[in-house]
Amino acid sequence: MARTTFKHIADKAGVGTATVERVLNGRGGVRPQTVEKVILAARALGYPREMPEVHRGLIRIEVMLVRPETTFFSRLSQAFERIAATLDPSITLHRTFLDEARPEAIASRIARPPARRSALICAIPDHGAIRAALTQITDAGIPVVQAVSRAPVRADYVGIDNLAAGRTAALLLARMQPHGGRVVALCHSGIYQVHRERIRGFSEGLARQGRADFRFDAVLFHHDDALAASEALGDALARWPDLVGLYNAGGANASLAAVLRGPGRGRGIFFVGHELTERSAAALREGVMSIVLDQAPEEQARRAVDLALSRLGILTTPVANPPIRFTTITAENI
Repeated sequence: MARTTFKHIADKAGVGTATVERVLNGRGGVRPQTVEKVILAARALGYPREMPEVHRGLIRIEVMLVRPETTFFSRLSQAFERIAATLDPSITLHRTFLDEARPEAIASRIARPPARRSALICAIPDHGAIRAALTQITDAGIPVVQAVSRAPVRADYVGIDNLAAGRTAALLLARMQPHGGRVVALCHSGIYQVHRERIRGFSEGLARQGRADFRFDAVLFHHDDALAASEALGDALARWPDLVGLYNAGGANASLAAVLRGPGRGRGIFFVGHELTERSAAALREGVMSIVLDQAPEEQARRAVDLALSRLGILTTPVANPPIRFTTITAENI
């Protein structure tokens, strides 16, 4: 294989060889945007030399997340942190946590970042202002990868098939719960498209299973808040003493499990939730939870970074992006 030369890099970056020489030897005097083009071209061509110290972190990929206090987003953030430690020194992953309840602020950060970014990876709510901001930067040529959650915009999406997850929850409930009665679904709210898809899949799945003895007509919102989740389930138990099925498409499994641990509260209720954590594992072992569907955030983080690097031209081999496989976990295979 021919050795990569300054001329090869210059042709790929659309600059002169003198500019390539100044960048790769750290001589300065080159605009940051041009430096980035040269570094990206050098990396894409496999140029072996380590970049000068001045270029460390020049290719900046922002990772925009929410809810750092939750176990799931903590797992996702730690996965990005581990990946960042393995990247070339010229590439940095910068994690930003924003308030999911302030979509306009998220949109502003997307459209007007405080520092230059080469690409954006985001796991954020779906909102009109956010869609507009994402469209704005993709139209400007900034690669965007949506992980876990998504808005309906033209960008890569890494995640599970959420409709299939909801249908799976319905199938397991219908096949494994011998008793008929009330079935309730819970989720964060309507701000995440993936939660809407899970609930839709669950509803369609129950209809497909043909359990005429099930009654499902209530979706409760708890905003992944511990207190709100406890109150929602407590009210449901008081209102519907015949409750036999519970599907939680969002977070706060630990709070729901705590309610079901109450005297006589969780007996006979088939409880399906998402994400394996220490607390959901404990609930499985105790028989409070029946099934956990885990969406492998570590795999999603790796795929999202690979797609961003591919869109930047740093990875030259194609990155396949089928839906991430979610894992069905019971007390027997934790």
